[in-house]
Amino acid sequence: MEAGFLDLINRICGQGNRQNILEHFKSHFSAAAGRPHHVSSNASWAASDLETEMSYAATNAPLFIEAFYSACEELQQRPDIALPDIGRINRILSDPGAGYQIDPPNLVATRVHIPIAVPEQPPSLDVQAQTLIDEALRASERALAEGNGRQAVQEVVWLLETIATAFRSPDIFDGSIQGRYFNKIVPELRQRGRGHQEQIFGWMMTLHGYLSSPTGGGVRHGVDLKEGLALQLHEARLYCNLIRSYLTFLIAEHERLSRGGA
Repeated sequence: MEAGFLDLINRICGQGNRQNILEHFKSHFSAAAGRPHHVSSNASWAASDLETEMSYAATNAPLFIEAFYSACEELQQRPDIALPDIGRINRILSDPGAGYQIDPPNLVATRVHIPIAVPEQPPSLDVQAQTLIDEALRASERALAEGNGRQAVQEVVWLLETIATAFRSPDIFDGSIQGRYFNKIVPELRQRGRGHQEQIFGWMMTLHGYLSSPTGGGVRHGVDLKEGLALQLHEARLYCNLIRSYLTFLIAEHERLSRGGA
């Protein structure tokens, strides 16, 4: 999606003062990303800085699209510049499957996200735990609907870490799980696991570690400004579903162990 819009901007720049037009778009993408806009020293730096701001803004697809669209609307006041029509913009949005189309003045979601189901009433978890699960899952879905992928993933990562603490129960392995945090509890569970369980807990640790890393998902400890990766909305949906599947597994495993399963 970013490449298609960047190509359009470069075509627009060919019709006037290149740096001024780059700065015009850069200011809109900076605002969409919640970052201050600083004027670059020359056109070359403006082009590079624009790509950076577009990458930050792209973590929230609706705001990214709105930034481009509103920047074009403002340029319509200049009769010397030809701008892309809605059909051209929507073709760019459809090619990578952005999940949105513009139907002026509305931005319409075109892809239905079907989340993996999590048990509504975990048998071995109390009412308070169920309330936490419901609230976090709703917050995650709401964030996805609003185009905020990072927040959506944060909500379910937090839930994964929270559910893991249930294994510190005296009914689980005779209360021998001593870790207080996810990155200690799950390795203990993995040591006691067999076959598939050991492998699944290993995958869970790998995903959690990657999402926590500043040069990975960057959803827990911040994003490395030099080496960090922007989280795209479709990637956030994938991570959310992966984590929801692990939540389902943890809940089922907790129930099994609570009943004395080995």
